[in-house]
Amino acid sequence: MFIYQVKDGYCYNSDTMFLYDFISSCSVKGSVLDVGCGCGILGLLIKERFDVDLCGIDILENNIKVSKINAKNNALEADFILGDFLKYEFDKKFDFIVSNPPFYNGSSKQSENLSKKYSRYDSYLPLEEFIKKSNTLLKPRGELTFCYDAGAMQRIVSILSEYKLNLEKVRFVHPKRDKNATVVMISARKSSKSMVKCLPPLFTHENGEFTKEVKELYDRLAIKSLKCEM
Repeated sequence: MFIYQVKDGYCYNSDTMFLYDFISSCSVKGSVLDVGCGCGILGLLIKERFDVDLCGIDILENNIKVSKINAKNNALEADFILGDFLKYEFDKKFDFIVSNPPFYNGSSKQSENLSKKYSRYDSYLPLEEFIKKSNTLLKPRGELTFCYDAGAMQRIVSILSEYKLNLEKVRFVHPKRDKNATVVMISARKSSKSMVKCLPPLFTHENGEFTKEVKELYDRLAIKSLKCEM
C-alpha cells in the first residue's frame, strides 16, 4: 500500500499499525467507521483485507482530501466525511467503529500546529464523549475498537460499562520487556456478556531494535509513505 501524508501535518505512527493487527485478528464485516481517520491508513488497511463498507470522518479538510487520494491510488472504495465526530449527524449505524484517538493530556503545553493538536490532545475528543457517541452509532452487537493510554485503563473500563459496552478483548503494548505498558488496545461490544480475553503483551523493542513480532508486522504490511503539500 502506498500512502500520502500531509506535509507538516500529524503522521500516523506505530500505534496505528499495532491497532490494525489487533483488529485484523477478528472477522471484520459489514460497515466500518474510522473516527479521526487522518490520512485514512487504518480504515484503508481494513478495507484492503476485509470486504467491508468503509467510512472515515475527520475534522480537518486536508486529512479528508489526502484520505480520498489514498483510497483512489490504492483502488479502494470508501466514503470520507469532513466533520466533527461528536457533532456530526450520521444517517446510519455501523457494525464496527475503529479509532486511534488523541489521548495526551489536553492541559499540557500544546503544539501550535492545528493538525497535531487535534491528533494528540484528549481535549479535542474526550474519552467519555468518544465512547458515548460511538455507542449511539453502533448496531446491536456492534464493536468498538481503539487504542489509548494504558494508564487510563480503569477509566476506560468504567466508561465502557456506563454506556453498556462490554470489554471483550485487550492487549497491552510495552516499549520493552522490563518497562510498563504505554498503550492499551481495547475491543468492546454492545449487548455482550463475554468474558474478557487478555492477549499476550506486545513488546516493541529488544536490544535497541524492533522485536521479531514488530519487524514481521512491518514487513507484512509493506507500507510506503510520501509527504505531500495540500
